[in-house]
Amino acid sequence: MKFVNHFFDFFLPRFCTACGIKLDANVEFICRECFAKIKLADYKFISEEFNRKFFNDKIITDFHPFFIFEKDNVFQKIIHSIKYSENFRLGIFIGEKIGEGLKDKIIQWAPDFILPVPLHHLKKAERGFNQSFFIAKGISKACGVPVKRNIIKRNRFTPSQTQFNLHERKENMRGAFVIKRNINLRDKKIILVDDVITAGATISECGKILLDSGAKKIYAISAAIADL
Repeated sequence: MKFVNHFFDFFLPRFCTACGIKLDANVEFICRECFAKIKLADYKFISEEFNRKFFNDKIITDFHPFFIFEKDNVFQKIIHSIKYSENFRLGIFIGEKIGEGLKDKIIQWAPDFILPVPLHHLKKAERGFNQSFFIAKGISKACGVPVKRNIIKRNRFTPSQTQFNLHERKENMRGAFVIKRNINLRDKKIILVDDVITAGATISECGKILLDSGAKKIYAISAAIADL
């Protein structure tokens, strides 16, 4: 693979998504210097965020955001490249990194399948794809748990949550998702995947309707978590 990359890089060089520097043959998408700048979410922080965002609702059994989302930093550039530049392979690459890092936890959860959080059909039509699906696809590739779509759909277009507090975000998302017809979720253990978790309102609302439809446990993974 390294030889192949050397060959193609001679004619079509590859550049770091974050800083634009030319990549070495054995490096994919993000240079080592930029990758080192991305902060991992540590277990103390994850525990605090779980208690703040999910514990009281009793919907999400466990969750694990992998990176920390910082504005104007490397990971924001990565997410923007996936979402707005149709960089599907980068989404899968990030998903693989997450799946490799969380493989033991995912095995412990013993999920039946991975479910990317859906976009509203208008947003999907505008963008052309769902970035969370490609991240989920990478996680699946690393850990062997299948990805399913067409389980739930977003039936209400919600306004941007940027200016809302934690409570307002939950109210904004209420009733935004429905289960598609003739879907049997009884006793299923499901991992929901999103690109960035902020308040957790979207994940919680998806989890609620899955539990109401018979699912046994809902877990959540996100590529990153942002502070609210």
